Amino acid sequence: MEIINPLKDNNQEILSMYLPKGFYTCSKNLGIKDETLDFTVIYSTTLATAAAMFTQSRFCGAPIPIGRKNVANGRLQCFVINSKNANVATGEEGIANVKEIIHLIGEELNISPEDILPSSTGVIGRQLPMEKIMKGVKGLKNQMIQGGFEKAAEAIMTTDTYPKMRVCKVGSATLVGIAKGSGMIEPNMATLLAYFVTDAKIPSDTLKEFLEEAVNKSFNMVSIDTDTSTSDTVAIMANGLAGKVNFDDFRTALTNMAIELAKEIARDGEGATKLLEVIVEEASSFAQAKKVGKKIVNSPLVKTAIFGTDPNWGRIAMAIGKCEEEVEISPEKVSIFFGTIPVYKGKPVNDLDLEQIRKYLQGSEITIRVSLGLGKDTATVWGCDLSYDYVRINGEYTT
Repeated sequence: MEIINPLKDNNQEILSMYLPKGFYTCSKNLGIKDETLDFTVIYSTTLATAAAMFTQSRFCGAPIPIGRKNVANGRLQCFVINSKNANVATGEEGIANVKEIIHLIGEELNISPEDILPSSTGVIGRQLPMEKIMKGVKGLKNQMIQGGFEKAAEAIMTTDTYPKMRVCKVGSATLVGIAKGSGMIEPNMATLLAYFVTDAKIPSDTLKEFLEEAVNKSFNMVSIDTDTSTSDTVAIMANGLAGKVNFDDFRTALTNMAIELAKEIARDGEGATKLLEVIVEEASSFAQAKKVGKKIVNSPLVKTAIFGTDPNWGRIAMAIGKCEEEVEISPEKVSIFFGTIPVYKGKPVNDLDLEQIRKYLQGSEITIRVSLGLGKDTATVWGCDLSYDYVRINGEYTT
């Protein structure tokens, strides 16, 4: 059950080996913003069991309520995603445009619009260029190819610097996952954009359970900048054409694949130079461990210290202290480590070698480990450092 990144070294042989039965894609440029890929359709030849999770933002994009409604019965046959325009804060016209798009896609593929999950990502507050989209979906049926997920992963990108994809085998079935995300990331019961497809046969209730577990252990443990997206969506289709699989194996594969994609998103955070992993141990509950981890990984002072290779462990202590509601936390029980280097164990470590820590912080993957000394629960969260480029990228986002 090895999870593979087929985009590493553009491995065409791996891409051809991991093709789930009955899934086709079409990815193209419609000119929504520039000349890069900005539109993709992922289609199953048969109706599939499905599950999805969405942003909890009160300012959600126009596709979100339609997607929620369409997946509510546990069935889907198609994902349709555009990038470069989020279709958020676009009122009734934005909703009408989503309905028109899934109607057109339904006609082209001869499927029901109610079996299509729509998504959009990009700039907020602009109407979709419907003339370009309507023109672009004509003749779609004849443009679909088996596989092509690497192009779909590219088509859903916004400020990502590279596409994110994983594949694996589970028994006789194949599982494929793609994701995008680089900024505006602080998931809340969903995340970013992430899509999974498999030819395994799995009931919709079971699929929903597996997806929720995977998301809560992966994408919901990522934060780039504390900002929850208006368009967060993670979804999965299982068309059953490869037959039954061992559910425990599939659950493990889906969770591990989601974790790998989540770490890729953190690694590719806007302006990021380092992947930051925060492990909180000996907490009284998973919720407490997660809360403390998020406080650390979200702290601008911690993030800038990591960027500047500053061995200022006091910023980590500060971040832990921001968990005011966690009254159990006591400084004399807490231990803090950079990697395996202890810096605080109920009190500052004597004769601390700051140059050793600076050298460690020069790496591309940094681990901060915290023990609360309260219990047995553990949580791991991922994020990135905060560089000058984050300001530049977001200061120029709409141009």
